[in-house]
Amino acid sequence: MLRNEEDVIKLISEDDRMMEILKAAKSLQLPDWWICAGFVRSKIWDTLHDFSGRTNTPDVDVIYFDKDNLEESIEKLFEDKLRSIIPDIPWSVKNEARMHVVNKIPPYTSAVDAISKFPETATALGVKIDDTEKVILTAPCGLEDVLNLEVKPTAFFTETKARIAIYEERIIKKNWKSIWPKIKVHHI
Repeated sequence: MLRNEEDVIKLISEDDRMMEILKAAKSLQLPDWWICAGFVRSKIWDTLHDFSGRTNTPDVDVIYFDKDNLEESIEKLFEDKLRSIIPDIPWSVKNEARMHVVNKIPPYTSAVDAISKFPETATALGVKIDDTEKVILTAPCGLEDVLNLEVKPTAFFTETKARIAIYEERIIKKNWKSIWPKIKVHHI
C-alpha cells in the first residue's frame, strides 16, 4: 500500500530499472534536473492497480533548468548521450528555462516551478537521485491525488479557458482510464 512520500521513495528505490534510468540521467550532471511526469505517476498507478508488469510509457521526461544555455540543440545532444547509455528508453530532455517560450507563459523560476505548472496534479511529480543514490521526490501539488488515483488539473491549468481546454484535450488523448480503470478523472 502506498500512503505517503516515504512509500513512493521506497517503491522507486527498490525498482532496479527505475534506478538504472535515474543513474543515467544523473550522469549528465544537469543543473536542477528531474525525471518527471509519467515515469513517476505510472509506477504509482501500476502498483495501486496490482499490475505485475510495468505499463508502457511513451517517453521518459528528463527536465533541467539552465538559463545560460537555451539552445534546443543541446537538449538533443543530451538525448543522444542518454540513448548511448540505455538505448531502449524513449528519452525526452527539456530545459525548462526555455519552455515558457514554447508554452507562451511567463518564465519558470526553476524546474520544480515548471513541474508545478504541468496540466495534472497526478503528473506534477519528479524524482532524482543525490550523490549517494538516495531517491529525492518532488511533488509541488502534493501526492494526495496520485495516491488516491484522481486526475485533477493543477491550479495553473484552471486559470484560463485556454488551459482548461488543454487539460480536457489531454484527458481524452491520454485515455488513462483505459490503462488504469480505477482512476477517477475530474472535469472542469
